[in-house]
Amino acid sequence: MKTYYVYTLRCSDGVGVRPPRLRVRFREGSNMDADLTYLVVLEPERDGRLNVVVPALPEAHTWGDTREQALANAREVIQALLEDRRAHGEDIPPSDVPARIEHVTVRLPAA
Repeated sequence: MKTYYVYTLRCSDGVGVRPPRLRVRFREGSNMDADLTYLVVLEPERDGRLNVVVPALPEAHTWGDTREQALANAREVIQALLEDRRAHGEDIPPSDVPARIEHVTVRLPAA
């Protein structure tokens, strides 16, 4: 059975035991800063790397050799995608926390 690690990635750098945060600054003619929080899922790969999935941003793909590297890469890709969406007048997905993660079990019939 595969183990998945789920972290809440907040948008600004946090300290201590809180999940990392990333400050999202909207530049295009706006003085408004916004802190957005997105759920990220770290999927361990066979080679030890962690694949990062951001459910609110399906186009966000990244990975890291360590938890810290994976989360740092996630912050970077989320920031870039949000800035790109803002620059092109596209919607910014709202924060998706609190999110609820559930497990589903299915039975695979014998072959």
